[in-house]
Amino acid sequence: MDAVTSSDTKATRNPVAIERTSDREIVVTRTFNGPVRLVFQAWTTPDLFRQWWLPQSMGMQLQALEMDARTGGYYRLDFGNGAEFHGNYVEVTPHSRIVWTNDEGGEGGEGGSVTTVTFEERDGQTHVVMTEIYPSKEALEEGAGAEDATHETFGQLDDLLASLQEQGSL
Repeated sequence: MDAVTSSDTKATRNPVAIERTSDREIVVTRTFNGPVRLVFQAWTTPDLFRQWWLPQSMGMQLQALEMDARTGGYYRLDFGNGAEFHGNYVEVTPHSRIVWTNDEGGEGGEGGSVTTVTFEERDGQTHVVMTEIYPSKEALEEGAGAEDATHETFGQLDDLLASLQEQGSL
């Protein structure tokens, strides 16, 4: 399938690799400069998550965030004006794996995509692999715009991780 690899414009950023591995699957890989414990917390702690998940360039505000990041838990991101994303956590294994459903894509009887993120610490850095599987080729094409935002949001996560490490937080 198509392989698209790009990196952020800042020299200190690690490259983001985005690959369409099939008509229904996208795999994103990225290494972050921080320990796995801290990177995992940024994905599962509401106060941290809201600081990096939404691309700042979109000009949108997250009006409400509900997040119960545990196996069987749920999440809901509300941007106002009917723009809402929600789903359930299928698996949350601390510091190594998160799997969640994206239930807002369930029109026409098809379920939404399923996202799996794995975290692996390597020499003080964290290697992240995010796989998104869509119910159909058409659903992948409809959701594919999010690929572009990944570069920006992961850059924002870099900034958050650097700030937390400077502060000695968490």
